[in-house]
Amino acid sequence: MVTATVREWHDEEGWGVLDSPETPGGCWGHYSVIQTKGFHALSPGQRVDLKWEAPGYKQDGYTYRAVNIAPRPI
Repeated sequence: MVTATVREWHDEEGWGVLDSPETPGGCWGHYSVIQTKGFHALSPGQRVDLKWEAPGYKQDGYTYRAVNIAPRPI
């Protein structure tokens, strides 16, 4: 896993973009891969641990897709 920062999160649609050195241009993430029970949204600027994959196609314009997002303690 790498440390990433939430760039933006769309609460109503349940997805957002996360930035890390390993995912140039951003990583698409969905609330269904957030590992903390009860979390359905993240906040811009929030730090998370991120596991990602590059599926070979663009998801909403992003090459990387999150497969595990774990919010970091503040």
